[in-house]
Amino acid sequence: MWLLLAAASALTLGAYEVAKKLALENNAVIPVLFFNVAIGVAIFLPFSLLSAYTGVLDGTLVYVPQISFAAHMAIFLKAFLVLSSWVFAYYAMKHLPIIITTAIKSTQPAIILIGAILVFAERLNGYQWAGMIVSIVALMMFSFAGKKEGIVFEKNKWVWCIFAATLLGAVSSLWDKHLVISFDKIAVQVYTAYYQLVLMIPLIFLLWYPRRKKSTPFRWRWAVLWVTLFLTVSDFLYFYSLSLDGALVSVVSTIRKAGVVVPFFAGIILFKEKNIKTKAVLLGFVLLGMYLLYLGS
Repeated sequence: MWLLLAAASALTLGAYEVAKKLALENNAVIPVLFFNVAIGVAIFLPFSLLSAYTGVLDGTLVYVPQISFAAHMAIFLKAFLVLSSWVFAYYAMKHLPIIITTAIKSTQPAIILIGAILVFAERLNGYQWAGMIVSIVALMMFSFAGKKEGIVFEKNKWVWCIFAATLLGAVSSLWDKHLVISFDKIAVQVYTAYYQLVLMIPLIFLLWYPRRKKSTPFRWRWAVLWVTLFLTVSDFLYFYSLSLDGALVSVVSTIRKAGVVVPFFAGIILFKEKNIKTKAVLLGFVLLGMYLLYLGS
């Protein structure tokens, strides 16, 4: 069951990446991120109010329980990690081809695997190790395909941004496993959104607003709304998957990155990217790695 939920999360995460690229093209990054976070809060707020003041949602998957101060602090840390990762990823997505950015970020399982073994003492079987190795190597090769498009990784600051986003995302994924074991999964998702909005306020009013006339202007697009909707669904499926017995954070995170297939086709159809044959072969290895992980699980 947790594998199917992880696969569904992967597809919606891929759709989220496409919507994010559409929202960010020739647009101001910080306001787009602010509206993404604010819309997420608007989605969750009714569930919080109904849970706190009525019994309508009692016993449902969207009931938001009251949590301890320690839980709030742990979730605040997650919000900081996720938002930091998003800031780097959004800037990279604006300036780099979508297939390149999503492929580089998909190397995240390599870091998660090491952390999962060291922190959670997870043990993988032969198929899972094979799947990990195949998918990680393919994704690393995928990232270097960008050099054919004139992107010199060592000197491109946007590439360094996506690497920073990947590292922060890996740390956040490892922290997620602790959170869903220790606290209610819907509370983790909801309060993360609230704290992200708190953190976004100084970003929007201190960093972007005073310099808005000297940078790319903000334009509202409906893709901004779809970014939040796809991510909300993907995260809900992701947290629910991690909370089930037997779920391995290293496997769930790797399967989730299989959503790279969605921006791959979007890169061909919507964004007219180049070197498609090379990228298609590498994508095939990624999917082979995912299949080996499925067999091992």
